[in-house]
Amino acid sequence: MTSFSAEWLALRESYDARARDPAILDAVVASAEGCLAMRIVDLAAGIGATLRALAPRLSARQVWRLVDNDPELLTHARKLTRSGAFAIEARALDLNCGLEDALNGPIDLVTAFALLDLVSETWLAGLVSEIVRRSIPIYATLSYDGRAAIGPADALDAAILAAVNRHQTTDKGFGPALGPAAADAAIAQLQSMDYSVLRGASDWVLGPDDREMQMKIFANWASAACASAGLSHADTVGWLARRRAAVIAGCSSVRIGHLDFFATPVRAL
Repeated sequence: MTSFSAEWLALRESYDARARDPAILDAVVASAEGCLAMRIVDLAAGIGATLRALAPRLSARQVWRLVDNDPELLTHARKLTRSGAFAIEARALDLNCGLEDALNGPIDLVTAFALLDLVSETWLAGLVSEIVRRSIPIYATLSYDGRAAIGPADALDAAILAAVNRHQTTDKGFGPALGPAAADAAIAQLQSMDYSVLRGASDWVLGPDDREMQMKIFANWASAACASAGLSHADTVGWLARRRAAVIAGCSSVRIGHLDFFATPVRAL
């Protein structure tokens, strides 16, 4: 299973928080009204961004099971999260082979942050099967959907993005990844299993002041493009140099498409 650094997750957290679809977050909160206690499993929890975004909005007493393959990230999650009306259980598991263990026991909600675009069609089908069998709602956020708009435009932007999206479908530890198709695939599977789904865009919107984030994204894209067929190394290096120059000049902006959804068993509504 692919792991991300605590530094990258910390850098992106404020952008993720700003990008989360507020109507969908409100729907998750509304679904918990009247609950005295909730048991929540956060898959690929990282440093606990979903806990910090959602827990303060819930009035119920909460037990959060944070699941990640990286014990160091779970340690960061505990350090970064202030105590509140919730308890934290950290569980280090590789979700490629430990999904059933992650979902063991009574659960009221499953959350998944920036996970689904990394997984294979087979793994996703397994997750949906486990969710449906237990009749659990799922709140999935920040799934990359392949869209991006960059300014000022560069002649190689489209080719770079196409290479990035091809790279997104390579094996991230779960088999060939669904990449940009993941959120739509998950929604379709859940709807076919009699789930009601709310969906909405959760795009990153970065302006001239977001220099560090833009620099990191463009470097990541160049690395992915170099690993994907279709562009020469020289073209990719040249593109990255021009993008960096635009960031330094304070004239660069980028919008990157993501999707959030909240899926609930119809009979539970």
